[in-house]
Amino acid sequence: MTAIKNIAIIAHVDHGKTTLVDKIMYHCRLFRENENTGDLILDNNDIERERGITITSKNVSVVYKDTKINIIDTPGHADFGGEVERVLNMADGVLLLVDAFEGPMPQTRFVLQKAIDLGLKPCVVINKVDKENCTPDEVHEKVFDLMFELGAEEWQLDFPSVYGSAKNNWMSEDWRNETENIEPLLDMVMEHIPSPTIPEGNTQMLITSLDYSSFTGRIAIGRLQRGHLKEGMQISLVKRDGKIVKSKIKELHTFEGLGRRKVEEVETGDICAIVGLEGFEIGDTVADFENPEGLKAIAIDEPTMSMLFTINDSPFFGKDGKFVTSRHIKDRLNKELEKNLALRVQETDSADKFLVYGRGVLHLSVLIETMRREGYELQIGQPQVIIKEIDGVKCEPIEELTIDLPEAVSGKAVEMVTLRKGEMLSMEARGERMVCEFMIPSRGIIGLRNQLLTATAGEAIMAHRYKEYQPLKGGIPERQNGSLVSMEKGSAIPYSIDKLQDRGKFFVDPGEDIYEGQVIGENSRQDDMAVNITKTKKLSNVRSSGADDKAKIVPAIKFSLEEALEYIQKDEYVEVTPHFLRLRKIYLTENERKRNKIV
Repeated sequence: MTAIKNIAIIAHVDHGKTTLVDKIMYHCRLFRENENTGDLILDNNDIERERGITITSKNVSVVYKDTKINIIDTPGHADFGGEVERVLNMADGVLLLVDAFEGPMPQTRFVLQKAIDLGLKPCVVINKVDKENCTPDEVHEKVFDLMFELGAEEWQLDFPSVYGSAKNNWMSEDWRNETENIEPLLDMVMEHIPSPTIPEGNTQMLITSLDYSSFTGRIAIGRLQRGHLKEGMQISLVKRDGKIVKSKIKELHTFEGLGRRKVEEVETGDICAIVGLEGFEIGDTVADFENPEGLKAIAIDEPTMSMLFTINDSPFFGKDGKFVTSRHIKDRLNKELEKNLALRVQETDSADKFLVYGRGVLHLSVLIETMRREGYELQIGQPQVIIKEIDGVKCEPIEELTIDLPEAVSGKAVEMVTLRKGEMLSMEARGERMVCEFMIPSRGIIGLRNQLLTATAGEAIMAHRYKEYQPLKGGIPERQNGSLVSMEKGSAIPYSIDKLQDRGKFFVDPGEDIYEGQVIGENSRQDDMAVNITKTKKLSNVRSSGADDKAKIVPAIKFSLEEALEYIQKDEYVEVTPHFLRLRKIYLTENERKRNKIV
């Protein structure tokens, strides 16, 4: 038996989880000296690398002082809370990472609550102590207060701490005393994180993650709670609803370094991957063949937002993507449901429209972004929050919002949030910046980030997480400006764009192909306006002096996927294809729009 420690690393987005895992891997000599593996090794898919955030949790194992440490890197963004909730089941303790300047943030609170409820032992790592104006001692106090507030027990409140900078590769018990490496952190894990307890009884393992291999099919990942697993063993699968299905293990793998190693038997308490099980889902229990006993399934928080997914029926459909039919989209969404626990899909009365429910705009936009890269074409409607009826009162989701911004522009931000029915909870100065906390309806957050960034010259940092349902707060001001809609199909002509520039801002570049009903810009007034930008200059040989000034065209505004989703109005779709993002009206011709006007 080798000694095993299972730890999950939890923190708010951008506090340095994945960087810390890199340093642990380097310290435990996971790579050869001459191997340059780069930074953020675990953020291995393209979207994670581009956005600089972790989206799916990953497992990696290192060996330190003859002990195998299984490390689970979790996402820090509130929209991927479903990932965190399920993987914490595999850990015996958590490393809570906190930024020495920012202190505990909304997401820190959320993941810490889950860890405390599961009875895990917390160890605190105060990271980034080399930042200017940071206050490590105060942050340590705040973490203690937060744990106390979240109802931690005495043995959890008695947590060990280390300070340091993961980026600069050092950790120490005193932040003023810089060391050579991150050994103090690993020693803390060895000393304080409990080894897995081995209860009596037959085999039990909760499936908490999925993987897929094109050779062997779906792979179940989880931690063996008790009993044993062997290659070729007959087992029972206890489904969430209590149904029992007989199955057989073909292969067993444990995690070693960044990869997996095939083994014949798995020890209790270790995290393993099982190949060969048929028809399992996350939350099922792998149990004894003769006397199966199920474990409690994972409880996941409910989704708070929905979007309409539909097939692409614009005049340009099928020009860019490979998968364009409703069957393709339906199959892809069903496949996503298997591993994305916080997602729900509901069919509508129309065969080519699906309502997809998720945790927030980012959660759903990552799914859309993944689909477009796989070659799908689809259209997305405006994000809607889910309104529930509780005791006969209509209620909406309320979120906790934290904005960190320069003091000089804090007044503007407060005004914007209050307009959107936000209530201020606190305001605290940190150096030259202010940190403001609000309670705000989820509806008020849609589209707020863009306005805030504009008002603060890009300096505001915004974080929010779902808190609870409260009675409806009344109307929230929507986008003030109308859209410029194309009247014709054709190519955008610089001459026409130049002549219409005083009407608003454009989203298309000269020479871009457009179609009737496409939203090509934002009107400077409140109503929508149909314009024709495919008109060319009349080439008669009559000239008048001064009429031939050069066309000066302001660069087009280009939206990211989330910005586009937050920008559109009720009667608009975002058309998503592998290489293009277009905004369009649901009804393309002017007559149809008048006939079906949404009041």
